[in-house]
Amino acid sequence: MIQQAYSQETRQNTTKELDADFVVIGGGVAGVCAAVTAARKGTKTILVQDRPVLGGNASSEVRLWILGATSHMGNNNRWSREGGVMDEILVENMYKNKEGNAVIFDTILLDKVLQEENITLLLNTGVYEVTKAGEKTIKSVTAFNTQNSTKYIIAAPLFLDASGDGIVAFQAGASFRMGAETKEEFGELFAPDKGYGELLGHSMYFYSKSAGEPVKYIPPSYALQDITEIPRYKLISKTDMGCRFWWFEYGGRRDTIHDSEEIKYELWKVIYGVWDHIKNSGEFEDVDDLTLEWVATIPGKRESRRFEGHYMMKQQDLIEQREFEDAVAHGGWAVDLHPADGVYSELSGCTQWHSKGIYQIPYRAYVSKDIDNLFLGGRIISATHVAFGSTRVMATAGTGGMAVGMAAALCAANSDKPADLISGAKLKELQNELNLAGQSIPNIKIEADSNLVTQAKVSASSTLQLSEIPFDGEWLNLSTSAAQLLPLKADTQYKVKVKVKADEATALEVHLRTSEKSKNYAPEVILESQTIDLKAGEQDIEVSFSKGLPGEQYGFVTFMSNDKVSILQSKKRYSGVLSVFNGVNKAVSNDGAQRPPEGIGVDAFEFWIPARRPAGHNIAMEISPAIESFDSANIGNGYVRPWGEANAWASELSDSNPSLTIEWSEEKSLSEIKLFMDSDYDHAMESTLMGHPEDVVPFCVRDYVIKDLDGKVLFDIKDNYQTINTLTLESGYKTKGISIEVAHPNSDVPASLFEVVCK
Repeated sequence: MIQQAYSQETRQNTTKELDADFVVIGGGVAGVCAAVTAARKGTKTILVQDRPVLGGNASSEVRLWILGATSHMGNNNRWSREGGVMDEILVENMYKNKEGNAVIFDTILLDKVLQEENITLLLNTGVYEVTKAGEKTIKSVTAFNTQNSTKYIIAAPLFLDASGDGIVAFQAGASFRMGAETKEEFGELFAPDKGYGELLGHSMYFYSKSAGEPVKYIPPSYALQDITEIPRYKLISKTDMGCRFWWFEYGGRRDTIHDSEEIKYELWKVIYGVWDHIKNSGEFEDVDDLTLEWVATIPGKRESRRFEGHYMMKQQDLIEQREFEDAVAHGGWAVDLHPADGVYSELSGCTQWHSKGIYQIPYRAYVSKDIDNLFLGGRIISATHVAFGSTRVMATAGTGGMAVGMAAALCAANSDKPADLISGAKLKELQNELNLAGQSIPNIKIEADSNLVTQAKVSASSTLQLSEIPFDGEWLNLSTSAAQLLPLKADTQYKVKVKVKADEATALEVHLRTSEKSKNYAPEVILESQTIDLKAGEQDIEVSFSKGLPGEQYGFVTFMSNDKVSILQSKKRYSGVLSVFNGVNKAVSNDGAQRPPEGIGVDAFEFWIPARRPAGHNIAMEISPAIESFDSANIGNGYVRPWGEANAWASELSDSNPSLTIEWSEEKSLSEIKLFMDSDYDHAMESTLMGHPEDVVPFCVRDYVIKDLDGKVLFDIKDNYQTINTLTLESGYKTKGISIEVAHPNSDVPASLFEVVCK
């Protein structure tokens, strides 16, 4: 029994003082990726989250899907999904939760954090005060946990503010912006005027389900009475739910920090009014059994403060795909701005303009220019309002969080400040450590001297010679233009043979296309065009191209639309090879081409996008000369995904026991072997609501055995599903080589590996 007598003095809550190497404020996707990355490098990390679950807007409290550069597979950013910890989380979620249950995704994130012994997790704990040690240094933060009535004073030499509104950066005095810059300040032609609005608003969603029997609905008094107040009310569907209603948005003309509660009430008004309309207006059939299953209780915030780093990203950096010496991450979501009036606006719910490919994000954008020991993460990083329209999305924030987590680990190990890593050898170390962990920074490869494989002879039991994509699939009607995307050699004249079926005598236009930039996949350059006359019925056609590509890059063998013609597909799938279509994806403002108005600083181009599995089969064809991009020499080249070239070793499908052998001229002491498999970085892998056709990436090697050259089994792995495998050897294990025996993922996919790193 606890009993205390009356006290004339006020009582104090329990106070705990905690110390760490690194403190992360904010347990959204960015904060989780940062904390996990730092902890895995041995950095004592405290992760402070003011909500009962991790994930922020991706959590079951808000239920927005995680997306980034892949943009629902609706843009030209091939093989662009974010790597490292962000990829690991999404792969894990697909394996355990391919249906996209947001509640289960909560457990995926929590599990990742709880498995790290170097992380102390504080849920339900809100930071409310910052203490400084001098003008430019944070000493500690003070937080309160509403569930255990405990005050925490948390001290560390390094802090990351990934809180969304930037509570720590704000209280510490860091420079910030809120609202839109003018066109003149940075020369951003897409900068909005006050009529459109300077801030993106909040959104809230609902889920519905069938109760199995009629359910009445009586709306609360605060529900929206007249649905026509929502100009886009005719877009409301009884079958939509969750973040498909992303356009239930409000608050862009209010203070999106201090007015959040009022914004929430307005969004509740909209949601319950919309449900009343669905249930009781009489405009929808078969809704008697529908009931509300869930309504969000907190809004998903898009925008508030943005803090100034050592560099501020702007529109031109994204659209022109500018390169940065200090690149540590990448983005690729459209520049996506919303009218400030949100759901009450007469305008489209968003205005999205895509770049032709992915863009780099510099380390300097994650480092406060004012506070010496403060990193910036999530949506508050250093970017203009226009650039923020792209950098704000969660997968991009996650890969940025990983960059910060790695930087914090290096700073903690060497007593450095964040700005010490901006250039020179320390920057190179940061970039390489990130890439070794799977970050895959665009155009920056793993350094050769950090991988013992680069000193070895690498050979394979077989190498894929892609002379034929077998003719064993279904017919595809060419009502939409289709192309086979292939890694081609420079200055080589290729010949292809395909099988077509024509409903009547007609003609088929065939192009050889490529991209202006060798690492892009917008096929705006037509190298050659031919017209092939077809007779009615099935027939083989052969196309010989007289021109070759200007460099080692991907080419598009393109079959222009003709709904009287079908082309035969293949069941076979290969790493770094896929089909694309000049298709439409309304979810990302793609109607087949981007046609911007003059004067907004955005390019016009066509979209050539993949189809989601189980569709999206390769086009069956014979190819001469054979494509020879899958050699074992790719192992050790530093790239872990297609980037201009395939970059993978792939075996022949007929090889019953495919294997790689890595052999040194003298014994090496190994501590770690890391395998980079094909994570299908082209698949968007949304975390919730969407669902996926499989629980394991079809290219991922499931079973493999690693032996030394004497035949001793070092590792025997079964039923693997993660695509980066790190295997630890006993200290000082010496060998002159290893063999890696891999099983084909399935009968239609040959075994492949992108990289093997030995340390």
